[in-house]
Amino acid sequence: MRYTYKTNGVCSSKIEFDINDDVITNIAFTGGCNGNLKALSKVLDGWTVGQIVEKLKGNLCGFRSTSCADQLAQAVQKASEEMRKN
Repeated sequence: MRYTYKTNGVCSSKIEFDINDDVITNIAFTGGCNGNLKALSKVLDGWTVGQIVEKLKGNLCGFRSTSCADQLAQAVQKASEEMRKN
């Protein structure tokens, strides 16, 4: 299932990814630090929701209370929770 998440408090405006059986693939950020986010997307391709949340949740960007990586952790967690409800 393709999932789109509107970010909050970061340079990237949205994150899209596929989630199947708690495995995340095809991550794409709109906006943000292009090179870094492309690299992050490649490294995380095939990781589980739990792995992404464990490694990235709470990561901050400068003075902000979040980061694009933290937003991804929040997005995959939310997507996983929504899928469990259905």
